[in-house]
Amino acid sequence: MNEQQTTTTSGIFMLTLCSFIWGTAFIAQSLGGQIMGPMTFNGSRSILATLFLLPAIFIFDRVNGRKDGFWGTADPAERKKLWHGGIICGLVLTIDSLFQQTGMMYTSVGKGGFITSLYIVIVPLLGRFIFGRTVNILQWTSVLIACIGMYFICLNESFSINKGDMFILGSAFFFAVHILSVEHFAHGVDGVRLSFFQFATCAVTNLILMFIFEQPTITQVEQAFLPICYAGIMSSGIAYTLQIVGQARVNVVLATILLSLESVFAVLSGWLFLQQLLTMREIFGCLLVFAAIMLAQIPPQLLGIKTKP
Repeated sequence: MNEQQTTTTSGIFMLTLCSFIWGTAFIAQSLGGQIMGPMTFNGSRSILATLFLLPAIFIFDRVNGRKDGFWGTADPAERKKLWHGGIICGLVLTIDSLFQQTGMMYTSVGKGGFITSLYIVIVPLLGRFIFGRTVNILQWTSVLIACIGMYFICLNESFSINKGDMFILGSAFFFAVHILSVEHFAHGVDGVRLSFFQFATCAVTNLILMFIFEQPTITQVEQAFLPICYAGIMSSGIAYTLQIVGQARVNVVLATILLSLESVFAVLSGWLFLQQLLTMREIFGCLLVFAAIMLAQIPPQLLGIKTKP
């Protein structure tokens, strides 16, 4: 196996693990949302993620034999890209998480999961029409199949639009922007450091919003301690770092489909931990999503499909 294949495989593994953690984190988000407001919950998890990532930076430096201090590089241009990218990704993620956490207060889990998964369509659309990137026919087909799969997995009731649905749709859009932002900044910088600056930005912005619009208390934090820990360390600190590092090694369309597996893992975690049985409809949806992932990995040249240079 050559280096490119090894890198691609490691990126796929990272993004799949990321989607698994995100999918199981729906339980923590649901429990935390019953105790505190969305800005308080997001602020708490972001603070914990920042505190978790700070020592992780120096641990990884020690393991890799790096001695360039806090920034990890002496190049001013790389330092600027690092903090600049972290702030932009953090601001976008703040908006995305606020929309999602607020939307889930007004809509069902099934409809919320389906609407959120629409980012797998929004990413290639933004990439094509705003950034002028080429999306081949196999990638478009895989996106369509993945969307159909998400429909069968998540949407089990009659479809209607309410206030919560619109918030979730906004979350899907901003998460698509976040994926493209990470794809732009992740190359050539340290992924752990980029994730640290991202969540430091999330923590600051959510704290400001929290004290302006909500009434947080220590009691709320104590009651939601375990959900905050899982969402802060696993979902934010670890999973979002895996997203940053993994996206640097995987095509953005395939990365989007892999990340959308969080809906599949959410269904599976509900079955395992909440005794919610999978229906044949949901199993069929899972098979469609995995088929879409396999299709997105096929080189178009193998099927005689021409691509632009």
